[in-house]
Amino acid sequence: MTTKTLKASAAGFGFAPALFAVVLGLGIVTLTGHVQASALHDAAHDVRHATGFPCH
Repeated sequence: MTTKTLKASAAGFGFAPALFAVVLGLGIVTLTGHVQASALHDAAHDVRHATGFPCH
């Protein structure tokens, strides 16, 4: 019985997820830094209700 294995190139998988994580992180920090606190609270409150978590 013989087994064939495929080797994936490590260079093709490391850069894109890291770049995506950096862009997403900077976007979140930028968005939350410029939005009003009441808008963030209201958005979080609405998401909690929409997902079924009790919040008060």
